[in-house]
Amino acid sequence: MRYSKYSFPSFLLFLAITAYNMDISAQTDSTEPGSTTVRKCRDFKISGDGSSDAWKSTEWLYLVQREQNIAPYQTKVKVLYSETGIYFLFECDDKKLTSTMKEDNMDLWNEDVVEVFLWTSEDFPVYFEYEISPLNYELPIMVPNYKGKFLGWLPWHYEGERKIQHATSATGGKKESGASVNGWIAEFFIPYRLLAPLNQVPPVSGTKWRANMYRIDYDNGAVHLTWQKTGRSFHEYNNFGTLIFE
Repeated sequence: MRYSKYSFPSFLLFLAITAYNMDISAQTDSTEPGSTTVRKCRDFKISGDGSSDAWKSTEWLYLVQREQNIAPYQTKVKVLYSETGIYFLFECDDKKLTSTMKEDNMDLWNEDVVEVFLWTSEDFPVYFEYEISPLNYELPIMVPNYKGKFLGWLPWHYEGERKIQHATSATGGKKESGASVNGWIAEFFIPYRLLAPLNQVPPVSGTKWRANMYRIDYDNGAVHLTWQKTGRSFHEYNNFGTLIFE
C-alpha cells in the first residue's frame, strides 16, 4: 500500500526510522543503515593512547549500552585501514579496572574487555574475533559459526607480519588491576596476513565487511555495550553492521 508524503502513516514511519538511527548512535558517512565508511591511511605506529595524527582523519562511532538500569559509561571507537591492515582505537570511560588476568588467550570476556568481530564475506559463516583487556592481554580467534554452534580457533604461526600490534593505557590512574581511573584506551592493528584465507581480504575501495564492536565492563556486574545491537549473544553475525572501505 502506498501513502502520500503528507499521510499520517508516512509520518509515523519517518519517526520510527529517526528513532532507530538515534538508537544505534551517529555513524560516519553512512551509505546504508548500520554502516560506516572506513577511511584509508598510511601505516603508523601503535602507541596505546591514540596520539597518532592519523586518527584525526576520521570520526568517532559510539557504542550503546544494553542495560538501562545502570549509569552508562561512554565508549567510542575509531576505525582506519591501510594497504597492510585495519586499525582500531577504543576510548572507554571507567572508574575501576576490573582486570586480573595476566596471560594472553584466556577468557578475557569475564573481565573488562573490548572486542571486535570481522565477518569479511557473507558467503561463509566464519569470522575473526579479537579481544583485548585494559592490561593489554589479547585473545585472537577465528570463529566458525554454523547455525549458532560456534567455537574459536587460535591462529597458527602467530608471529612476525601475522601478529597483531596492540597497546593500552589508563587515564586518571595507574594501568593495574583494581586501579581507580577515569578510563582506559585500547589501540590495535590487525594485519591482513592474519586474516588469510578469508574472502575479500585485503579490502579495496568499495569492499564491504560485516562487523561489530563491543565492550563489557564489570564495575556493576556485567554491562554490555555494542555498536550494532544483537540479542543474547555477541555472535549473532546477521545483526552485525557494515564497514564500507572508501
